[in-house]
Amino acid sequence: MDQPTVGILHPGSMGAAVAACAATNASEVLWCEPGRSTASVERAAQFGLTAVAMLSELLERSDIVISLCPPAAAEDLARDVAGHRFTGVYVEANAINPERVQRIARLLESDAVVVDGGVVGSPPVRGKTPTLYLSGPAAATARIEALFTGTAVEIRTLGVEVGKASALKLAYASFQKTSRLLVALAVGMAREHGVDQELIEVASRRTDSYLSEPQYVAKTAARAWRWGPELEEAADALEFAGLPPEMLRAAASTLARWHDVKDDGELTPNDALDRLAQP
Repeated sequence: MDQPTVGILHPGSMGAAVAACAATNASEVLWCEPGRSTASVERAAQFGLTAVAMLSELLERSDIVISLCPPAAAEDLARDVAGHRFTGVYVEANAINPERVQRIARLLESDAVVVDGGVVGSPPVRGKTPTLYLSGPAAATARIEALFTGTAVEIRTLGVEVGKASALKLAYASFQKTSRLLVALAVGMAREHGVDQELIEVASRRTDSYLSEPQYVAKTAARAWRWGPELEEAADALEFAGLPPEMLRAAASTLARWHDVKDDGELTPNDALDRLAQP
């Protein structure tokens, strides 16, 4: 297969590094310079990307376009691309929800082929090897897999349904990023009372990720009647320390959905998740 021309929208820290990997198997990687920051210009130069003057030129020359931009801009960017009647493969690789991805697919589907993408991991520099999860038409996902063959970007295909890759990305991000914030709140609360080092020592005794223990969901549900009020107390402690309490109050509100399964030792994880989905 001939080497494709690839367009990247836009070369942020992730986008530029991913584009540089794509360059391994592409004839050229283009980016659109007008309106971009000095940092973007420097990144593009660092990774050897070719600047073009207008979006229309990038789209006309590209066989594959990869969209990696701030999530809030993803739909407007796709609308601009649709207005130019792009006819290649459009990889929607932003951290947006599956419904938005499907809307974007509908915007572009009369001319382009849309592949849903989700990047899990750090930018592929200095030995980092992120995974780009894909879902969408098989022939198109195969082209993207070929584009990254032999590079630091690992490809995993999840099937033909647009939205699957974005769902996986957001499911993982919701745990990973919220967990980091919970660390900040917990250490902040402990520091207020001079026990932050002791907290870190307690936590260091357990290194496993709760995300790898989904069976514990049922136990969480059965204990929600106790945990909810406990988190309300913790939220009060955060507020007294001048720290934001809303996250823990929201967690307590979520636990309240399990109020009727108090100490239910027969509850299964699936039962608990079904109940969680019911207001």
